[in-house]
Amino acid sequence: MKVTFYEDRNFQGRSWDCMSDCGDFSSYMSRCHSCRVHSGCWMMYDNPNYMGNQYFFRRGEYADYMSMFGMNNCIRSCRMIPMYRGSYRMRIYERDNFMGQMYEMMDDCDNIMDRYRMSHCQSCHIMDGHWLFYEQPHYRGRMWYFRPGEYRSFSNMGGMRFMSMRRIMDSWY
Repeated sequence: MKVTFYEDRNFQGRSWDCMSDCGDFSSYMSRCHSCRVHSGCWMMYDNPNYMGNQYFFRRGEYADYMSMFGMNNCIRSCRMIPMYRGSYRMRIYERDNFMGQMYEMMDDCDNIMDRYRMSHCQSCHIMDGHWLFYEQPHYRGRMWYFRPGEYRSFSNMGGMRFMSMRRIMDSWY
């Protein structure tokens, strides 16, 4: 997996090749305004240490990603998303600590309100696969990356309320 970051738009200025997670770009470049994802899927963050808003990038050229994604700040850290081939499975819960209504999902859901009559999701358990959660229906708005694990409360995620979920598929690599 590889991504090349450029200081300026349209792949101009100094560049830096990244092939693994990087918690802080500042030692490599002072700013980043474009990138080429040569391979793999990546989560990009607008703050160091994988903090702040998250943005999903897959193979392609991003000559002016800030305009494309409506970003206010440039990328400051990145994380590789490992390729996964297998079944996808998770449980979403209406309330913190796996309480309230629970639904098990194995595929994408573009609107939890329409599918489950669930007004919001406050915790989840990802058993299999890697997922993107979105704050609005139809995979819109701010997103968050989830890998297998237990997530007891979304309240520490900047007040995010997730309304749609999508699997990160191996065909995206």
